[in-house]
Amino acid sequence: MPELPEVEVTRQSFADRIAGSHILALRMGKALRWPLGCEPQTLAGRQVLGVRRRGKYLLLDLDQGLLLLHLGMSGSLRFERVPGEAGKHDHMDLQTSQGTLRLHDPRRFGAVVFVPAESSPAAHKLLGKLGVEPLGDDFHALDFWKALKKRKTVVKQVLLGGELVVGVGNIYASEALFMAGIRPSTRTERISLARATRLHAAIRTVLARAVEIGGSTLKDFSNAKGESGYFQLEAAVYGRQGLPCRACGSPIKAIRQGQRSTFFCPVCQKS
Repeated sequence: MPELPEVEVTRQSFADRIAGSHILALRMGKALRWPLGCEPQTLAGRQVLGVRRRGKYLLLDLDQGLLLLHLGMSGSLRFERVPGEAGKHDHMDLQTSQGTLRLHDPRRFGAVVFVPAESSPAAHKLLGKLGVEPLGDDFHALDFWKALKKRKTVVKQVLLGGELVVGVGNIYASEALFMAGIRPSTRTERISLARATRLHAAIRTVLARAVEIGGSTLKDFSNAKGESGYFQLEAAVYGRQGLPCRACGSPIKAIRQGQRSTFFCPVCQKS
């Protein structure tokens, strides 16, 4: 599933190219996770002012309303001046005066939703419960620790939940916990301020590095220019079960948490 770094990398790869364009037409293919919320032809003529990100949503600001895009489990975007013919799994073509933004989504868990404003009920339903942005100025270590103390559950699941801090994702949660020296099964109420501060810094460092090198391409992720990411080549623990820890040489272990694989070093992450 594309996580925050992959979504941000995607945004960066087409935001400047589509900004200022006018929508010529919108073609929707097979039904996605949620309905569009308007008739596609009503968007013709509207201007794309810019592209923002909130968690794992991309927000295309229009001169009237905005489009919310989510890549779901397997989605990716391409922005091309002259795209080829739409394929079986291409479920949206946003044709603009500067090129076409195409959503490719084999599993169709993605979404394209039009809302009149970010304050509208439909937008609030999708965005209202999202946690703080981990790479933003509002992500503070002390507030993070206080929120952890209130959760009283295992730390990995809190990071994945998205209500405390948004968009960390499975890969980056494992990597940040390793960097902070915290075992994924540690309960949040046991984490001291010092350890929470290390985890806070690790989350920011891991996500920033992932964005810097294009995110992670485990199967078929690529940005809107068709470029793959390389963070998976630098992973300290994720996907390395049985391989030696890059820090101490002990075999990396894997456990299941919330139906997902979690990777950690039993020596570097003792508690």
